[in-house]
Amino acid sequence: MTSLAAIRTAIVQTLGTVPAIGRVHDRERYLADEAALRALFLHELPDHALQLRGWWLRRAQTSEHALNAVRGVAIDTWTLRGYLAFDDAAGSELVFDALIEAIRDAVRADPTLGGACALSPLKDEDEDTEDTDGVQVAEVGLVDFCGLKCHGATLRLRTWRYL
Repeated sequence: MTSLAAIRTAIVQTLGTVPAIGRVHDRERYLADEAALRALFLHELPDHALQLRGWWLRRAQTSEHALNAVRGVAIDTWTLRGYLAFDDAAGSELVFDALIEAIRDAVRADPTLGGACALSPLKDEDEDTEDTDGVQVAEVGLVDFCGLKCHGATLRLRTWRYL
């Protein structure tokens, strides 16, 4: 039986394998001091410039299903939220889209997140959610974050753990 904390750690580690992903936090971060919050998301680029580029994750939902009289499975839905400072001259929208696809590729390459979670053991025929695997792109657009215009994305990932 894998714990929720172990899966959270595995997600962060998987995201950390994506080149130039920026700062990855294991939870939503908030500080009243906007400059201090911005510092949590600053990423050093190859030319040593700093750019706001980072992600956080949160468990958004858990549903539980009985597989038989003694075993069940929990399906955890995770929200991954990312930000990248807008820079039209550098084509930042294209950079951000490439990061999103690299995240999707990393999870697709290792859907058990290093063995921390199981593959989907069942279909969600009785649920209102789609039967999906991998990282789903829920929303992408411009947002204001830390006093900057940024690209923002909300991604969803479902993981399965036996109880």
